[in-house]
Amino acid sequence: MLFAAKQKGFFVELNADARLLARTSASSGPMVVEQLSECPLDDDEAWAEIVEATLPKKAAHGFLRSVCGVYPEKRLVRRATIDPKKLKEENYLTEFASSQFRIEPDQYLLALLKAQDGSEYDTAHNPSEKEVIVCGMPNETVITMQDRLLEVSVYPDRMELGTLAGIGALADYLKFVGNTSPVVVLELEADTTHSYIVSGNGLEMARVLPQGLNAMIPVVQKELGLKDEESARKLFYSNTFDFTGMGPTLVRRLIKELQSSIGFFEVQTGQSIGGLFCLLLPQKLSWLEAAIANQLGVEVLKPKLAPWLESKNVTLADGVAGADIDRKWFGIFSLMVRHDVLEKEIEKED
Repeated sequence: MLFAAKQKGFFVELNADARLLARTSASSGPMVVEQLSECPLDDDEAWAEIVEATLPKKAAHGFLRSVCGVYPEKRLVRRATIDPKKLKEENYLTEFASSQFRIEPDQYLLALLKAQDGSEYDTAHNPSEKEVIVCGMPNETVITMQDRLLEVSVYPDRMELGTLAGIGALADYLKFVGNTSPVVVLELEADTTHSYIVSGNGLEMARVLPQGLNAMIPVVQKELGLKDEESARKLFYSNTFDFTGMGPTLVRRLIKELQSSIGFFEVQTGQSIGGLFCLLLPQKLSWLEAAIANQLGVEVLKPKLAPWLESKNVTLADGVAGADIDRKWFGIFSLMVRHDVLEKEIEKED
């Protein structure tokens, strides 16, 4: 097996819509983002061309040794309150995860993090923190995602939950710009929407809503008088029809779910939501972000990434900085920022 030269950094994101790749001048900070490439998830030919163009010539038939962000369907990212005094009980965490998240814990690869800063929760040294983040994915999914990456010529040096990296990066960004209002973060998928409330202090709330993009298809069919749902689906995802005016009707059921969780959060904390950010949203459906924000009565968060990235020792090459650096690249950049921080922590320990 041949690998690309390791002095360069490669960051790959696989989501439900696209494959994204970034090449950087180094594998850890300080680094310069030299190249950004993307293609649709199902376009194997385009991806093969991207990989071939990115790999050094001497490794033209090898693998991109990369930091990878993935979004498996059954990913788990939740904030919870535990009883530190019970952590010494053998089955406490297993029973807690089973009852709180309705999963079979022995079938999951799980991690326990401190809600305050996202660092690993050390259960062995007299822990006192009650607020935690429980995250992970099924064991089978770990293998599936690794195989999927290898199939597209990517060797995962590290594989992260893109959701977790994105939430951490957004919390850091909000703190960097002095934004004190929590932001609703959405990952809209086919059958569900992963909903988070994030502030400069980290993850405040997390829920999975039973409303996804597929729930909007019958509404499109009804509103436009189409003969079947398949015709409505093709039109919905085609980017050839302006759905802006129909936006409030399409997101009505989702908004009802969101308002319920937001209202609970605002009553519990006394804080008001100040913005919306869609971490995952197909480019052809980008108009949905504004439609949802309008119905919630908040602004769409549009991060100015360059200054924040520079504060993390990540700079954009001239050709990259002049490109359209929009929301879709946030996940890739979050992998770089976390990688930089992790490397620095390792150096301090050494």
